[in-house]
Amino acid sequence: MTTNQPKALELADFLDHLQGCAEAADELRRLHQSEKEGWRHADELEQDRKRLHEVNAELVEALRPFSKFACDPPCGCYNCVALSAIAKATGEQ
Repeated sequence: MTTNQPKALELADFLDHLQGCAEAADELRRLHQSEKEGWRHADELEQDRKRLHEVNAELVEALRPFSKFACDPPCGCYNCVALSAIAKATGEQ
């Protein structure tokens, strides 16, 4: 019999019918739930990463006009700070 039920839950159901295996079945169910929560958390983190990447790109573009007027050598003024921030954000530093 083929089902759409995850293997861990199928195995837990099977173990429920064996003498002395209820604890193992419960542990399989707990681990399955923990894995589902881990994947959900990973998806949320990936969404946050993508959002932060987009925000970073927008901020870099907003700073670019200031970087055209950076001093040589950099002095710490707003223009030089903008150039340094762009270099960090784009991995050029």
